[in-house]
Formats: sequence, C-alpha cells, structure tokens
Amino acid sequence: MLPGLIVMKWLLLFFDSLRFPVSYGLVMKAEIFATSLLLTCVLSAGNWPAWRGEGSNGATTGEQPPVDLAEKLLWKAELPGRGCSTPIVWGEKLFVTSPVGDEDGLLAFDAKGKELWRKTFGTGTPGRGQRVGSSTNSSPITDGEVVVAYFKSGSVACVDLDGKPLWQINLQEKYGKDMLWWDQGTSPVFAAGHVVVAVMQTEGESYLVSLDRKTGKEVWKTARKYEVGKESGDSYTTPHVLKVNGVEQIISWGADHLTGHDAATGKLLWESGGFNPKRSEFQRVIASAVVGDGLAVVPFNRGDSLAAIRLDGSGDVSETHWAWRNDKLGTDAASPVLHDGKVYVLKDGGPQRGRLTCLDAKTGKQLWESTLPKGPQVYYASPLLVGDQIYCVREDGMVFSGKITKDGLSDIKSHVLEEGVIASPISVGGRLFLRTDSSLFCFGED
Repeated sequence: MLPGLIVMKWLLLFFDSLRFPVSYGLVMKAEIFATSLLLTCVLSAGNWPAWRGEGSNGATTGEQPPVDLAEKLLWKAELPGRGCSTPIVWGEKLFVTSPVGDEDGLLAFDAKGKELWRKTFGTGTPGRGQRVGSSTNSSPITDGEVVVAYFKSGSVACVDLDGKPLWQINLQEKYGKDMLWWDQGTSPVFAAGHVVVAVMQTEGESYLVSLDRKTGKEVWKTARKYEVGKESGDSYTTPHVLKVNGVEQIISWGADHLTGHDAATGKLLWESGGFNPKRSEFQRVIASAVVGDGLAVVPFNRGDSLAAIRLDGSGDVSETHWAWRNDKLGTDAASPVLHDGKVYVLKDGGPQRGRLTCLDAKTGKQLWESTLPKGPQVYYASPLLVGDQIYCVREDGMVFSGKITKDGLSDIKSHVLEEGVIASPISVGGRLFLRTDSSLFCFGED
C-alpha cells in the first residue's frame, strides 16, 4: 500500500507543476527527492517470500546481519509445536507454519517477535517420529497479498496478511493418498499468477497441480510419473519458476528427471534423464536444484554427485543439455546456493560433512574449498548467502558464519542455539531469522 500511495502523490505533484511551474517547481523537486529516498528505503528493506528467498536460490544482496552472533540476539519467540518449515517475511510481518495442538497451524509475528495471530486448518498428520520430520515441513509462500501454506495432511490453505481465511482444499482427499516414505518436504510456489504444488512419489499419483490463487479451484493438473526403482520416485524438492525463452516455466526435480513445464498450462516442454540410468533403488531426492544463468545445478546420487543442465531445450534433452557433471561432490539434504555465477555446495553428511565448496556455475570448475568446524551431527538446513557472508546451521543448533573471499571462507564464527534445527536460515533488513524445534530467533544490531 505504501509504495502505491507514494507513486500517486508523485503523479499529483507532477500534474500540479504543469499548471503552476514557477510556484511548484522547487517544491516538486524537493518532494521527488524525499519520495525517491523513502521509496528506496521501502524497497531496500526487502522481503523473503518463499523458502529460499526472492530468487529461490538461498541468496540475497540485502543488508547484512552480524557475522558474529554473540550478544546479537534481538528476540526469541516460543512456537506452539515442533515443525521443520522455514519462516518467510513480508514487510513487518513474519509467517511460519507450526502444529497447534493436533491441528495444522499458521502464525504471524511482528518485527519485534510479538505474535499477531494464529490460524488452524483442521487435524494435522503427525511426522513419522524421526528427528527430521514433522507435520509442518513445507514452508509457506506469500506475494504480499496472500499467504499460502501446505501441510503433510494434504491441506493447502490461503489467508490474507491479517490472517483472514480465503480458501482451503485437501490434495490427498481430491487426488489420492500421500505415499512418500518420509515426511513431505516440498513447498508451494507461485506460477502464472496461481499456486502450484508438486506431488512426486514412487507409489500413488505423482503430479503438478495449479490452483486458482483467489479460489483454490484447479486451473490445471498434469501427471509427472516415471518408471523408477524402489523409493527413487520420492521427491522432497521445491520447484523453480522462471522465464526461459520468453515462456514462464516450472522447473522440477525428482524421479530421476529434471523437467520444464509451461506455467500457464502445465504442458511438459522438456525433460532430462541420465541421473540414474540403471534405475537404482532408493535414489529419493531431498536437496533442491538451484537455477540461474540458463542452468539448473542439480544434486543427485544421494549426495555424491552434482550436475548442470542447460534450460533452453525442448523435448528429451537427456543426451544434449548436460553442461557438466561432478561425481566427487554433492549434497543430500542441504540445497546449494547460487549467486553471481557461483555455486556454493555444503556437504551435509558423511566423513566430509561441513566441507563448503565454491564452483563456477557455467563450467563446474572448483574455485575454492573450505571446511567448517567438525562435529558428529549433519546439516539439514540449507546454507544462506547474504552479500559476502554465509551462514550454515547444523542440526544440533550450531550456527557457523563467515566471509566469502576469492580464496575461501574467512573469519569463521560459531554460535550455539542449544536447540535442534532442521529449517533453513533467512535474512531480511540486516536481521537473521532462525527457526528451531521450539522457537524463533532473531539476530541483528540494535
């Protein structure tokens, strides 16, 4: 609302200046300067509207939080239940899904950590009891007018920014049961003005569905089913939405295939196999791809491989559009970061966990490699890049941060949250937000 009022005021002043150029000229110049400054401040505050930010790649160029988080805690807010979803931010409001009793819930907080409202959407489906699962693994999304949340129960719920319910449907009741071996992980996305959810599983129905943003009614639904080995069709990844050759596409990763669909119709435009040509079993995918500069960088082979696929093809591009492949580097659960032509890959588990590698996105050439302090725990949270600072959070609540240089990671700091963390960190306006098993943390300068 505020930017719209500013623009209207600017236009009124402009037309007044045409009628009274002498008396209003200087006033208008002063108003334009003040308005431009205010608008710049409003826009520079930024938002974090989805799981991995505005570009969906885990990076932002906004104001940086402190590298050293010691003595920088601004507030901590208790959550009503354990969830694994990442919060989102729009303006002065933060939104996060959480169990509320035995129900699916969505909560809003203000910039100081005060709870503004909470809404529930019926009985939730509990996580499988694993430390990495919950009934609220998927992160909500917002476009500044509505907030959409998706839950393991199959419910997709839409409210306005004040929490007013707008619509709610249940995908499992409408299209079939959740047959994933583990707890749902994909988050919804906005595409062609609607809400799109990817359901990709080995057993049961596998599809992309577009829901009308205003009503929740189906706009289109397209099957996304491939012949795969046991469990290998189960995907916990979140799609990307971007324009390729002037066409808005939904790029999705799962079932041994990277695919591009027309966002307006759901039509399959291209597909790339080759990730698991022998159809090996248990090749489920957790870490999402990152997309930019005409490429999708895809983690696969359960954290042991990484590849880049060019996005400008049509039809089956399995033999023609692989830009590069690395079978000595990968990540299983923590999605990479892509920014400014570079890919940052955090090795999340195994003997080399905590290894951070920087690659040239177009060539796959390794630029540098650094190692975070060792520990027995793994990384489920995806790393966050804010300008030249990176934040990595281990499952035991250890937060590692440091400065990116041309030679590697420097000035590494660590901070203990003393609570388990599965959700990814986010940053808006110089604040770092972290969701733990039971709380929301906000770090920054006073």
